[in-house]
Amino acid sequence: MPQTPSTTRVVGLDRPVTRVALGTMIVQRDKKEASFRLLDEALDAGIDTLDTALVYGSEYCIGDWIEARRNRDKLVILTKGSHHNDVRKRCRPCDIGTDLFDSLAKLKTDYVDMWMLHRDDLDIPVGEIVDALDEHRRAGRVKAYGGSNWSVARIKEANAYAAKHGRQGFTVSSPNYSLAEQVEDPWGPGCTTIGGPKHAADRDWYRQSQVAIFAYSSLARGLLSGRVTRENFNEMKGKLDGACQTAYCHEVNFKRLDRASTLAKEKGVSVPQIATAFILSQRMNVIALIGAASRAEIDEAIVASHLTLTADELAWLDLASDQRGATARG
Repeated sequence: MPQTPSTTRVVGLDRPVTRVALGTMIVQRDKKEASFRLLDEALDAGIDTLDTALVYGSEYCIGDWIEARRNRDKLVILTKGSHHNDVRKRCRPCDIGTDLFDSLAKLKTDYVDMWMLHRDDLDIPVGEIVDALDEHRRAGRVKAYGGSNWSVARIKEANAYAAKHGRQGFTVSSPNYSLAEQVEDPWGPGCTTIGGPKHAADRDWYRQSQVAIFAYSSLARGLLSGRVTRENFNEMKGKLDGACQTAYCHEVNFKRLDRASTLAKEKGVSVPQIATAFILSQRMNVIALIGAASRAEIDEAIVASHLTLTADELAWLDLASDQRGATARG
């Protein structure tokens, strides 16, 4: 019998979310037939949580699909707005409202389950942002809100303001998180990661707070896809995008890839399943965003959502220990 995805809870939502969520950047109107098929397959497999954003262009196609299938009540939708453009940063209350209403129109719905600012602007007082978001929550347009690429410090500041002023606060966050360490920022200033040894304190805060993490680039933009090895990297390099090469294609991550490959063979699973299980086996409230392009990849991710790694295996994969079973360093 096929497995269904494991689930978790997000404060503000009245239904669970799947611990693997479908990233929808490839869902586009000019590929409607394939896009509808992928969305149908994900929902049929039990993945009802969709990740999109105003800048992805996928909201149009998702809205068409929702209209055709009449299935809005079966879905959990996360979308993002307030992405900076080449003119200015866009995190003011007016930007939040403009982008949210645009997303609702494209998605052909009167609410989204989760809405996030795609970027932050430290020049905007966090209270203005929280007040604007909570107004939309109270109006029923969003149920939970938060930030993508927001630092832990800013989220803590936002939630302190919310607690003081009777607001809901940030209950969702979308930083980069992967077995692979983000060695260099792939897109310039403004991106946030919680992976690697430098961000252990951030992970501790997420463990304590249980703010839900929607982890982007969870397979390191293809480095942990199972198609790349140390041996074939030069051959595969041209198939990896620039962000992958900038951020993840470094020796420290090839060591992690080597170990993931070894553990995958021992357990009879794939490298992406080990990489997915790595982030889901942490004591944080993590949801892995997967860029699945087929039913086979969807099913593989669902199996990974049930695969639990031990603390020793996690430490060994993350280079915190040189032997499985040894005490982790740091």
